[in-house]
Order: sequence, then C-alpha cells, then structure tokens
Amino acid sequence: MSSNHETPVITRFAPSPTGSLHLGNARTALFSHLWARKTGGKFILRIEDTDSERSHLRFRDQLMADMRWLGLDWDEGPDVGGPAGPYSQAERGEFYRTLFAQLATRELAYPCYCTAEELELSRKLQRIAGRPPRYAGTCRGLTGAQRAEREGRGLKATLRFAVPADLTVEFIDAVHGPQRFASNDIGDFIIRREDGTPAFFFCNAVDDSAMGVTQVLRGDDHLTNTPRQIMLLDALGMRAPAYGHVGLLVGQDGAPLSKRHGSASADEFRERGFLSIAVLNHLFRLGHAGDTDGWLTAADMAVHFRPEHLGRAPAHFEESQLMHWQKESLARMSSGDIHAWLAADDPQEFIELVRHNVVLPQDAIPWRAVVRGELQPLDAEERRIVAAAGADFFAAAALAYEESDADLKVLTKLLKERTGRKGAELFMPLRVALTGQLHGPELAPLLKLIPPQIVTHRLLSHAQNP
Repeated sequence: MSSNHETPVITRFAPSPTGSLHLGNARTALFSHLWARKTGGKFILRIEDTDSERSHLRFRDQLMADMRWLGLDWDEGPDVGGPAGPYSQAERGEFYRTLFAQLATRELAYPCYCTAEELELSRKLQRIAGRPPRYAGTCRGLTGAQRAEREGRGLKATLRFAVPADLTVEFIDAVHGPQRFASNDIGDFIIRREDGTPAFFFCNAVDDSAMGVTQVLRGDDHLTNTPRQIMLLDALGMRAPAYGHVGLLVGQDGAPLSKRHGSASADEFRERGFLSIAVLNHLFRLGHAGDTDGWLTAADMAVHFRPEHLGRAPAHFEESQLMHWQKESLARMSSGDIHAWLAADDPQEFIELVRHNVVLPQDAIPWRAVVRGELQPLDAEERRIVAAAGADFFAAAALAYEESDADLKVLTKLLKERTGRKGAELFMPLRVALTGQLHGPELAPLLKLIPPQIVTHRLLSHAQNP
C-alpha cells in the first residue's frame, strides 16, 4: 500500500487500561494506524499498565475489543507478541530497573526525599515570587551521608532525572513544526515513583525507542512532555522517535470531550448501535483534512490519509455529523447485514421497508409497533388531522379496506369516491390512523404487513372516537 516516495513508519498506540476507549484516544489510534498502513509500516499496541491500582485486565480486554470493532488491527501487541515484547509495561520491570541503574550510576538521576508538603510549599513560594513552579533541585546535591540520614528517618525516595543546564532541546513536530525548549525552564522530573514503579515520562519514552517506533502521534497536551523524553533518551544513548501532537477532541462548548457531552467512549457508541465504519468516517475528518469529502471504506482511508494535514486546533465532535456518516454507511449495507444489525426477528419485507427510516436500532421499535403492536398516543398535530377528517371518514375507510384486499390503490380509490377527499386530505388522516405518524415508510407495502384485524381496529377506533 505504500507509495514509492513514502518511507515505512512504525507507529504505536499506548493506552492505559483504566477505563473504556475514549473517542479522543480512538482518533489518535486511527491516525497512527492509517499512517502505518499508508506507508506499509507497522502498528504496535502497547498496554501502559504500570499503575497497578487503576489498571485492570477487564479494561485491557475491553480496549482491545473496541479496537478490533473499529478494525484497528495491530502487528505487534500483548496477544500477538513480537520481537520487542513483552507489550505490557507491567511485565517490563527488569528492563526499567536496568535503565534506572545506568542513570543513577552515571549520576544522571538521583534520589529525592522531598515530601508532598515540602514540594507544595516550594511551588507556592515560586508562584509568590512570580516564577513558574518547578522542582528546586533540593535533593540534587545531597551527599551519601545526607541520603543515609533521610533513609534512616524512614523517608522513601523517588528517582529524579537530572536535567542538564543551559541546553536547548529542538525537534520538528509533525503537526506544530519546529519546536525549541530551554532545559533551564524544566525542573528535574520524577522518573521512578516512591513505590518503585516507573513514571509515564520514563517508560513511555524508553519503550518507544526499544520497540523501534519511528513516529509517535498523540494529543497536544503531551507536547511539553517531549523535551523531557528527548533528554532522557539522549542520556541513555537511545534513539528518539519523531513526534507529532494533534489538537484535542472537544465538545461543542470547547471543553475536552467527556460524558457530560453524551457518549464519549467507543463501547457506548457501539452499544447504541452505531456502525464502526460510521465512527471511523467521522473521526477521520476530526482534525484531519483528507483529499476527499466522500464516504470511505477503512482501506480507502489509508490511501487518503494525509499526515501533513493533521490539525493543531481542537477538533469539535458533533453527533449530528456522526449521524450523517451512520446514514451513509447504512445506505451501503445489504439487507442481510441490516437484519443482523437490528438484531431482531423481523421479516425481510419489514427490513426492506424501514431500512431508510432508521439510523439506530431503536428507531425500528415504533415501526414494529405499527406492524404488530400498539401505537403510541397521538401528538397534537396528528390529533388535529384526525379530528379534521371526522368519524365518517374513518368509518368509510374501514369499509373500503374490507373491500380492497389490503391494496392501497383500491382503498384510496374507493375512499375518494365515497368521501370526496383527495390528495393530502385523504392520505394524511389515513397514514396517521394506521401508523400514528405523519411520515415514514411507503404506506402501500406497510399496509400489507399489518394484520387485517389491526387495520380495521385502528380505523374504527377513530370512527368511534375521532
């Protein structure tokens, strides 16, 4: 699939198994997946589960199920293995410990005994002085005796990376362009927590390098992490990947997409009956300008993906736009696929009749009621139409139906002759009486699906109670 001028890239998606797959993360995974597929490269799935308290196997399994539902298959990962495994960070502790030891031995990292209260006080004093808060280097110059004294008092140490002074970190971001950061503005940061587990800054960076990732794509809330990670990898003599930071996914109010905007995770949309290809078509256009506006298959998305057209600005998620792609996707489905999607025991005639009147599976429920159930009470406009038609109209309609053999043309011809009504004055009260709605599938085939006794009952009910 790669073009002659494209160098294969190795991308990755590295979720933490602490909850469902958020649409913002799903979009990042999609872009990373497409970049790899477009160039004939590889897409790696890595589970970042070093936070043992919040990470759960059920969330990992759900994340992987959601990715499979979206069609985002991976070439290396926890379940398929690969040359750079294991792909669960909880299983990579020995690798991290070796690197921690290297940094400590070369005095590129040091133990920090500052308590949370001391750190907060330091930040307050820096803010009062008008300086941006960063670690003051309190423990950086401690002697061996001073460290032993603190450990003797039972203080537990984190491990901090010793940020080099007077260094300019430069890189070209795939989305934001050239970036420059001064190391003097970056305080020494924690790479190992008190409990011995690696911090995000550390394991995320070293795993990208060790797994051969060539292009990291992530949200721009991680942009300021990048100089820290580049310095870390440089200190360890490890190759840094290229980085790209896309604008975040937000709701219409401009705030990061969350449950208060409605559904925010892939499994929620799946449970509501959205098609994965509809979700992909919407995500494909959020913060990315491809070279076509039309509906795309998953394979076509890789062809039309343009990394250079990834956006810096926040991308606004609109469910109304997702509905558009849902309709486009449904229009391309076979009747058999729609039958399976509706997941109900509907006759094929019913599927063909309602397929253009449903966007989600729940939309078929009222039409099932039309065919074989009880209608909902009429709304105000429907009640007005029924009242305007009058009881005699519906009595005549019931009689005409008995003579029509459920043929709408015969029924309306007889009804026109007997009532003098025509056009909307004839069809609208008839539709409302039979379906309870002003619009919907064609009435002629619908009439043949409704059992005769139900049709007669509905018409006569309005003849008695107009």
